[in-house]
Amino acid sequence: MLTIAVTGATGAQGGATARALLAAGHRVRALTRDPAAPAAAALGRLGADVRRADFDDRPSLDAALAGADSLFAVTTPFGTDTATEVRQGRNLLDAAADARLGHVVLTSAAHADRRTGIPHYDSKAEIERHLATTGIPWTVVAPAAFMDNFTTGWTLEGLRENTFAWPMPGDRPLTLIPAEDIGAFAALALVCRAEFTGRRIDIASDELTAVGIAEVLAGVTGLPVGHHEVPLAQVRTHSHDLAAMFGYFGTTGLDVDVSALRRAHPEVGWHTFAGWAAAQDWPGLLAAPAHAS
Repeated sequence: MLTIAVTGATGAQGGATARALLAAGHRVRALTRDPAAPAAAALGRLGADVRRADFDDRPSLDAALAGADSLFAVTTPFGTDTATEVRQGRNLLDAAADARLGHVVLTSAAHADRRTGIPHYDSKAEIERHLATTGIPWTVVAPAAFMDNFTTGWTLEGLRENTFAWPMPGDRPLTLIPAEDIGAFAALALVCRAEFTGRRIDIASDELTAVGIAEVLAGVTGLPVGHHEVPLAQVRTHSHDLAAMFGYFGTTGLDVDVSALRRAHPEVGWHTFAGWAAAQDWPGLLAAPAHAS
């Protein structure tokens, strides 16, 4: 039984990883800035050891990591900026190195190592490079686009008008993954350390075109949903970072070998987009008040 510290434990990726590890019988330290948050309390009820940790508070990181075997590390620029993400990522990894952890699994982004020019991919690449200098045995798990994002923001707003509003051409494929599969794969990498150490792995569960996504959403919602390509100029007024990302998706694309991943690691239980979408509470989601993504 391993003791694994999980950052971002109240978020999508960290929460999914923590739950997968707990289900496999491992000790989980759920690290969060707010141990009183409902998501933290829910993990505590599942058996996690919930501890306060702040990326900008090095003593809190040192205390949270002391005596742990491994770390699941996740960083984000959203809510802050990419410079803050890099600084916080370095702080976390330096604390992990000083704690002499046996393994760090860092979640990044598919293609972040390919000089995409997408700001929040480039910040993740910088954190990856720092990880390689720490001397800690490492694995980088790099997910494709999140299926979970289709239950928020633009997608819900569009579905309320029978439209899948998405800033990509209808015939361009996009590789996708739900947080649950990211957590399952990260947990596998943490538990099977010898198999995954020193590897950087782009991961995805399914691949569909924007038109194909719209067809699935039409089927699960019962709405006459059609794809509408949102102009990148419109996205740019909201976020230059996201506009760069969608521009990359619509041209170069995220080529992840989904079939090879399914063959190599069937224990992850990879979801198809149709299977994932069918499990969502669309009536509840669509009835909720609209809000910006």
